[in-house]
Amino acid sequence: MSLNSEDGQSVGSIGDYQLIGQLGSGGMGVVYLGLSLSGRQVAVKVVHGQFAKDEEFRARFRQEVAAARRVSGAFTAPVVDADPDAEQPWMATLFVPGRTLADLVEEQGPLSGWKLRSLGLGLAEALRDIHQAGLVHRDLKPSNVLMAEDGPRVIDFGISRAADNETLTVTGRLIGTPRFMSPEQFAAPRDVTAASDVFSLGSVLVFAATGEGPFNADSPYMMGYQVMYEAPVLDGVPEPLRGIAERCLEKDPADRPGLAELQRLLQTLPDDGPPVPPGAAPASAPAPASAPAPVAESLSGPGDPRVSPPRPGPRRGDAHAATDDTASGSRPGSRRRRILIALAAAVAVTGMSITATNLASSRTTASKGPSASGPPSASASTSDSTGGSPTAALPADWRSWRTPLVRAAGDTAFFYAASWCATGGNALYCAGSNFTVAGIDTASGRVRWQSGIDLQATLPIGVRDGLVYVYQLPDFTAGTQVLRVAALDAETGRQRWSHRVGGEPGEAYLFSRGLVTLSDSGKEFVAYGASGEELWRSSASAPAGSSCGPAVLGDAPYGLCMPDDDAGKTSGSLLRLNATDGNRRDLAQVAPAAKPLGVVGGWLLFGVPEEQKEETGAGSVKYKALLRVHPTAGAVKEVPLAKAQGGTATLADGVVYFVEENGTVTAVSAADGKQLWRQVTELESLSQPVVSAKYDSVYFANRFGRLLALNSKTGAERWRTAALDDPGDSSQDPRVLLVQDAIVAVAGDTAFSVSPDRPEAKPSPATTN
Repeated sequence: MSLNSEDGQSVGSIGDYQLIGQLGSGGMGVVYLGLSLSGRQVAVKVVHGQFAKDEEFRARFRQEVAAARRVSGAFTAPVVDADPDAEQPWMATLFVPGRTLADLVEEQGPLSGWKLRSLGLGLAEALRDIHQAGLVHRDLKPSNVLMAEDGPRVIDFGISRAADNETLTVTGRLIGTPRFMSPEQFAAPRDVTAASDVFSLGSVLVFAATGEGPFNADSPYMMGYQVMYEAPVLDGVPEPLRGIAERCLEKDPADRPGLAELQRLLQTLPDDGPPVPPGAAPASAPAPASAPAPVAESLSGPGDPRVSPPRPGPRRGDAHAATDDTASGSRPGSRRRRILIALAAAVAVTGMSITATNLASSRTTASKGPSASGPPSASASTSDSTGGSPTAALPADWRSWRTPLVRAAGDTAFFYAASWCATGGNALYCAGSNFTVAGIDTASGRVRWQSGIDLQATLPIGVRDGLVYVYQLPDFTAGTQVLRVAALDAETGRQRWSHRVGGEPGEAYLFSRGLVTLSDSGKEFVAYGASGEELWRSSASAPAGSSCGPAVLGDAPYGLCMPDDDAGKTSGSLLRLNATDGNRRDLAQVAPAAKPLGVVGGWLLFGVPEEQKEETGAGSVKYKALLRVHPTAGAVKEVPLAKAQGGTATLADGVVYFVEENGTVTAVSAADGKQLWRQVTELESLSQPVVSAKYDSVYFANRFGRLLALNSKTGAERWRTAALDDPGDSSQDPRVLLVQDAIVAVAGDTAFSVSPDRPEAKPSPATTN
């Protein structure tokens, strides 16, 4: 390591990273913009030399690294490398171009409409990922929220704690940021739970909506009193956010909503206001700058309650004290004085959170690599895949494994051969013909539980809020033609409820309040809650036609009604279904057989087939355009494709990937329809892709168990693996998904898992119960 250990200001190198500029500085260390050997940009936090000699600090920094490694989600910034035991401890995280929420509100004013709604939902999802990793963040605040182009990122796990580990909080010392802390952080810092983060989220949303937190005072001790005993100040907070904030800011943790309920509540926030036009970045995205912005740091000690927020420009982020705004109505009294004396003795706030907040540097450029016409040379592939590769975040005690998804069942078997898996957090659930629904340990591949009889044919729908939703398929060999959906307890596999439904497998979807599908008659949309209760029904018909099916986009339910074959109509109807009561309204006209892809920049996205006729097979479909629909106004904008694209279409991270039967993969920008790259892989029957932002890779599997990784920016092949030995002969399409960074795939009748750092490692048979 070549750094000036006296002041941490010199730019040099650390580990395998070249430090090219300082992003910010604070009381505990410095954050640099770094480059890996392959040119990947990272934010490198380097601890000041004097703290490296403090064993308690080292232990806390080690805990921070471990905590951050455990969390991997769309709304968090992952750790790519670290050395907490180095002479000068350091940690590198993925560089996220974007200002902090604190900076954004200061410079542009409070958020409203879809911006505020997207922020709330993104933060709730980030906390879900954090809590599912067994952690409590404990320092959620505006300066720990990066407003990236594709959504907020929660960063800095410097004072988080694992629920299953001893906390490092010492008696008599509180750690956090008082005006965004929860009451229990002051009263019993060792005993905080996930509900503490919900309280902090309420404070952050109030700040985002008004520019002021719900608790403001001229000292951290007064703030502590307000947080513990006074009602929050919610002047100027609009409904329905005000009611949501009141719930989050309840003094008793038991009275606050859980994250599942909170996500449903946040869905009710209005998404009005100017939507993001196609091809444009959200208003919260930072403008390019010639130099990184400095970094905010949390509390560094009593009397220094807050480091001033960073401002745009190349200046260094020297920390200096700043007072908070004046407090609202003080009520002096003897009880209050006693409490403040106690808080003054306790609130020794020791901040060590150096957040990698920055503007996009001049080195950040859009990568639109050359179109690839075939597999790259071996040397190119090796160079692309090994230079500066991050360390994979894997489930605890993970090892490469494979598990068969077929069980012997005498002489009788289903002819409908299918098997695949779904994930929920760090759990894996698989099902298929001759394989009952099973909960599988993601670390070892061991089957933890099975539900149902051996011959029961099932397929997963999805996992949410502790439930595994599955189809129970018709047994045509026994003359049964009833399709059902069921919910199983994710921990035990015990069936909670089951309902007869209509339509075909693939027409049931999870949304914010439960599951939406077709009624058994096929004439109504029907929604069921987590407890199996019927939430609502709504007519499945429209003037365009009566061939209707549900869809879920952005966690909200919709209906798609297409014209009958002999109707002679040229468009279908997109219906918006109210998530609470099922009330429907015609939202827009769309092309017949339009395929829902997802949400981009607040707009619903569909693929428009070239042929105006019913889809006859994924491989035969060609798409001529993308269609963007505003989710409330119903405005429709067609984005033509320069060339019709065939195959299955999948939206991921703002890119639509078209995968053809012959193994050709084409990446198209969802914003403007421009082709980003095209790669002929020569691997037939590839799965739909899954994207790893951490590795800048797109992963695929084929039916023989071969895995393929392409560079998500250029399409260049990073690596491919050999086929599995005897994966089975299921006719179901292969699948690939991620559990943290572990790659899990289903091919034939086999599920298996490999690390992206060692994809060539041969999976070993899973352990048995």
